[in-house]
Amino acid sequence: MSPPQRELDFRFLAQPGDVNFGGKVHGGAVMKWIDQAAYAAAVGWSGAYCVTAALSGLQFIAPILIGDLITVQVKLIRTGRSSMHFAVDVLARDLKAREQRLATSCVIVFVALDESDGKPVPVPSWQPQSEDDLRLAESADELARLSKAMESAMLAARRAG
Repeated sequence: MSPPQRELDFRFLAQPGDVNFGGKVHGGAVMKWIDQAAYAAAVGWSGAYCVTAALSGLQFIAPILIGDLITVQVKLIRTGRSSMHFAVDVLARDLKAREQRLATSCVIVFVALDESDGKPVPVPSWQPQSEDDLRLAESADELARLSKAMESAMLAARRAG
């Protein structure tokens, strides 16, 4: 059995059905691509059925056009007991001009579940191996802290209102 795969790239062309009324690929299509690629990476790492738990730091940086070659790059940057955090970059390349640009980036979290009872199951642990890995893991830790703080603030606001 081969070791879990830490990185995954999806490549395809942006299609006419992906665009909004302004002629650019709409954010919902990009979010779907992110979720699909990260799901494949999460299942590949954990060997289990996985569900999306959170999405943080989503940034739409540059537009994507019909016919652009899209690369969704997914990289594991942190593991918990049953969770996996992935850094995701969506790159768009104009095939004629041969220019690639960063279009979107985020961190997405998946949780591995037992298919029979839907309870979280442990995932293989991952430890940073390089300075870049350490930096990415630290940013994932900070996003997790911020997410918990936002969740607590929202819960408090709901109770007060």
